[in-house]
Amino acid sequence: MTNTNIDVPEREACAFCDYLSGVRPYTVLERTDAIAALVTREQRGVGHVLIIPTAHRETILDLTADEAAAIMIEVVRVARAIDQTYERPGIAIWQNNGLPAHQSIPHVHFHVAGTLEEGGTDWGSVPELTVEQTDEVAEQLRAHLPTLG
Repeated sequence: MTNTNIDVPEREACAFCDYLSGVRPYTVLERTDAIAALVTREQRGVGHVLIIPTAHRETILDLTADEAAAIMIEVVRVARAIDQTYERPGIAIWQNNGLPAHQSIPHVHFHVAGTLEEGGTDWGSVPELTVEQTDEVAEQLRAHLPTLG
């Protein structure tokens, strides 16, 4: 872990690490040795997916160059799949580091989501989907995940 000035959330257990280890159920869209793409249960946009390193890294400053590259490649792939699957007029990509930036889970993650009908994404409270519902989103997206070359 990098020694930084970033004030990260305090947690006893990392939710993302629990999802990846199977301790807690979650929809994994795709996974490699370096990264995972998770369909979030809090859909703040259309086809909202989280891209994370499989190794526990608290902030973007903790990523290795290889992890950063793998994450960005996956962000692009998922954005293209969202575009093809949901035909949204915009795609939002965001990433937060530290409590003042609204980071809620101390494991670096990038959000990728198609915009809502009214534009943007939902920053308020949203209903939590079931794992079965996020599994359906994953199936739709998998049909459109491109190969980058």
